[in-house]
Amino acid sequence: MKNIYPTLSLFIILAAAMQPAIAQTPSDAIMMNQRESCFGLIYENSWFDEYWEGTYLRTNGTIATVKRNTITPMIAIGAFDRLNLIVAAPYVQTESTEPNGGKFAGAKGFQDLSLALKGEVLKKQAGNGELALLTTAGFSTPMTNYLSDYRPYSIGFGANELSLRGILQYKLNNGFYARAAVAYLWRGQTKAERDYYYNNGSFYSAWMDVPSCWNYHAVAGIWMLGNVLKLEANYMGLASTSGDDIRPYNAAQPTNKVSFGQAGVLAQCYLNKPKGLGGLAYYSQALYGRNTGKSSQFGVGLTYQFRI
Repeated sequence: MKNIYPTLSLFIILAAAMQPAIAQTPSDAIMMNQRESCFGLIYENSWFDEYWEGTYLRTNGTIATVKRNTITPMIAIGAFDRLNLIVAAPYVQTESTEPNGGKFAGAKGFQDLSLALKGEVLKKQAGNGELALLTTAGFSTPMTNYLSDYRPYSIGFGANELSLRGILQYKLNNGFYARAAVAYLWRGQTKAERDYYYNNGSFYSAWMDVPSCWNYHAVAGIWMLGNVLKLEANYMGLASTSGDDIRPYNAAQPTNKVSFGQAGVLAQCYLNKPKGLGGLAYYSQALYGRNTGKSSQFGVGLTYQFRI
């Protein structure tokens, strides 16, 4: 099939699993105290009608718009005051439309189970604010036997992933804060339903190497109304360390060298009644990319914080 292109790879997915939008994520500086927990349920809709073939931006031809709906239940548990466990299991559905009004068959199912341990290394007063240094170690693995080579409809890249992240935040006493996070994602192999593929050379195997990558975040925001309302602007990027480009008018595959940068905004609030309940909404847009769709995302969700 021609004019097929990749969807965003997982850390738009530990990311669907771990968007910068819940009460606590692997890339923020929020920690639960011991025996405290926060449950989140997030709905995200993303779509694109253009994609980068290598670095060349093409308009979708045989497929007009690719749509992706994700529902992510997630929980953060305070194992200790300075050590939290985060678990997420997104359910993903993909579909697309044809220019003549028809639809292509998409895919749906549970994607990857994601586990992360986040620890607080340092927290101290510095000048007119507070400096925090944290680290996160994560692991994800496919929950179902989904077809990772079915691009752009695949719900994930179908390989195990290990990640290590560093997080640095400075928060002023008036509520303004800035945060930066950098992670390296080690990715394994995925199995395709074919015994030959091309990746800068011929491979007679069903097993494909999924490129590892760097992932980074930059955030500027403010807590308002006594830490009841949070507003922030954020930037998230991903850059594969290896891989190939989509060949002209060919199908994408898990071996592709994917990179992108996206900018977004987020609003999150905590309610006094009922106690512990909160809500959030966010939007982001891809600014540049390589071997991926020029995607937009919109999400809403509910969070509930409670003590065990």
